[in-house]
Amino acid sequence: MRVIPVLDLQAGRAVLARGGVRGGYEPVESVLVAAMAVGDAVALARAFRERLGCDECYVADLDAITGGQPHRALVRTLVDGGCRLLVDWGVAGPASAAALLAEGAARVVVGLETLPTLGALEAIAGAIGPERIVFSLDLRDGQPVLAPGAPHRGSPLELAHAAVAAGAAALLVLDLARVGARHGPDLGLVDAVRGAVPEVELLVGGGVRGREDLERLVDAGCDAALLATALHDGRVGRGDLDAVRRRGPASLEDRRHSSDSR
Repeated sequence: MRVIPVLDLQAGRAVLARGGVRGGYEPVESVLVAAMAVGDAVALARAFRERLGCDECYVADLDAITGGQPHRALVRTLVDGGCRLLVDWGVAGPASAAALLAEGAARVVVGLETLPTLGALEAIAGAIGPERIVFSLDLRDGQPVLAPGAPHRGSPLELAHAAVAAGAAALLVLDLARVGARHGPDLGLVDAVRGAVPEVELLVGGGVRGREDLERLVDAGCDAALLATALHDGRVGRGDLDAVRRRGPASLEDRRHSSDSR
């Protein structure tokens, strides 16, 4: 299973997300970088690569997600530094998705909380290809977080099915209330999503406390886990990541068999 470090960007700095309460985020202090590099996204990305061996990074541009200007220059700098970026900057249509790819992002994260319609997701997939999209199933305490006025409704499983039908080849299950809260991931939901859509790449973010949680996500059939707080406070280190990387999720055939037997 891949472990993907997270960079949450706000006002030009990397901030530490806690519980999805974005107004209270503070610049990241991390054991991975020197004290003078508090909130330095470039220094953190370098540490992710050099100290942890992570060549992917998930970037949440919180300013763009909430309607502000995206961190274009910072995203380009991170790309130039060798990061393969999965970026959420509030993409809501093909034009903003193409603009993000033009800045060098490897994959576009389309978040439920900023998606106007499922038709927009289908249009994005048609424009840039499903393989370049990660659909973020944004939740708060297990409940979907929807864009204002969005017509789509349903349970997390129903929305996961609808996103796959619209062209998403990868799903990120992200519970904002669990981010930085050290409550552990919602393994029941993860297992349900894995069983419901066994054919897609499954990523999970929010609540991972340590190596045991990562191993549980491997057992649940996850392809990747997003991690921030546990990396910054040192509860998960290079040895933990290497051990988890050596373990892969179940094969697609095994997932389908498991799903069929439910």
